[in-house]
Order: sequence, then C-alpha cells, then structure tokens
Amino acid sequence: MMEAIIESKDLCLFYGKSQALKNINMDIKPNSITAIIGPSGCGKSTFLKCLDRMNDLVPGVTVTGNISYKGKNIFDKDVDVVELRKNIGMVFQKPNPFPMSIYDNVAYGPRIHGIKDKKKLDSIVETSLRRSALWEELKDRLHDSAMSLSGGQQQRLCIARCLAVEPEVILMDEPCSALDPIATSKIEDLMQKLKDKYTIIIVTHNMQQAARVSERTAFFLMGELIEYGDTKNIFETPKDKRTEDYITGRFG
Repeated sequence: MMEAIIESKDLCLFYGKSQALKNINMDIKPNSITAIIGPSGCGKSTFLKCLDRMNDLVPGVTVTGNISYKGKNIFDKDVDVVELRKNIGMVFQKPNPFPMSIYDNVAYGPRIHGIKDKKKLDSIVETSLRRSALWEELKDRLHDSAMSLSGGQQQRLCIARCLAVEPEVILMDEPCSALDPIATSKIEDLMQKLKDKYTIIIVTHNMQQAARVSERTAFFLMGELIEYGDTKNIFETPKDKRTEDYITGRFG
C-alpha cells in the first residue's frame, strides 16, 4: 500500500461551542483524486480548509486531534503556515483571478517566494499554463487582464496560479459549481492529467462528478465521516444505509 501523504486523526473542529467536525479519521494517498461528498453544511469544506489551516483565519475556531502532512503534524508550533500553503494549494468555488494581467496572476506566487528573474518567471508562467491546459488559448494574450477571460478559463487560470508555486497537494472546493458543462468537462479532464504529478482532494456537490473523477470517495454527514473507500464501492455497494440513501437521492 502507498503511504498516506495526508492523514487526519480524531480531528474535531468547533466554531465557538458548535461542533462542525467530529473525530474525522482519514488518510489521503499520493497521486490520486479523493472526492468528498455530502449535503450542504455537513463539514466537507470545513475539513478541506483544515488541511491548509485556512480555518486559522476564522475567529473562534478550535481544533483538536491532528493532521499530518508527510508525517508531520501541521498544527505543531514550528510549522511555517506560508510554506504549508505553498505545498498544499487551494482552488476555490468561484474563480478568483487577481485584477491584473494573465501573466502577473501566474507569476504572483513565485514573485512572493522571491523569484525575480524574468526568464525564470517566463518559464514558470508557460509551464503552469501548459499544465492547466491554457497555454494554446492564451499564449498571445498574456498581458490582457485576467478579468477578460470566460469563467472556465478564469478557473483554469486559478489552477495555473496554484501550480506556479509547485505544490504537492491541490485542494479544490466545488471548483466547477459556477461553470457550465463544457467548462466543467475541461476541468475534469485537467484533474485526470494533473494527478500524475499532484495529489488532488475535491469537495463536490455533484455526485456524478465524484464518480467520474475520483479513485476514493468520502461521505460526510452532520460533521461525521460516515464512509470512506474506493469510489466504485461507495457508489455501487455502500456499507452504510445513510450513504446509500444520499447517493440514491433519498435525502440531501
């Protein structure tokens, strides 16, 4: 068996007194796509945001248990959160390009991390746009505003921006929910190509998408991890009645 790249043990999260995650135990294998499904408000996005400590930014949040990334607890005092978020990148639900050129969007992260050399930046921009399947579409428009792109292109640009700092893990929070079916299909194709080089964890409301793109699926309900395993098994022979009810549309 492959070693897990990320492992959560007895992870609990509270917003004030309200408990949003209850003892989540889950391991994520490298170079694979893991989907997290479940109804709204079940803790999917909260769990995702724990993985790169985005919840640190929310007032009143308390976390217990631990999450290890490559064997080290990410909540340890000596963890550099900036470095953690470089290694574990995030792509959000709505495309959020910066109001600057396509080139500057992709070069933004590398510049922050100290890369100033124009040739090196040019190379990173091209590589990142190629990996996000945008280079051919945009190579003659690099100095246009990112805001001039379609929604689907903007989301792939956000993926390119994430790739530019060379993460190992990419978190995707409902990355296609604001996109049309054609743009969604392009992002799904892209995920399949990216998993050779990256580990992808996707939160999605779209069960067909989870079934199409992922190797493993986790079903969350009311802050609990109900079932987690091979996607085929989860969708075809779920062990828990609640998983079956959700997947067959009896609730959710």
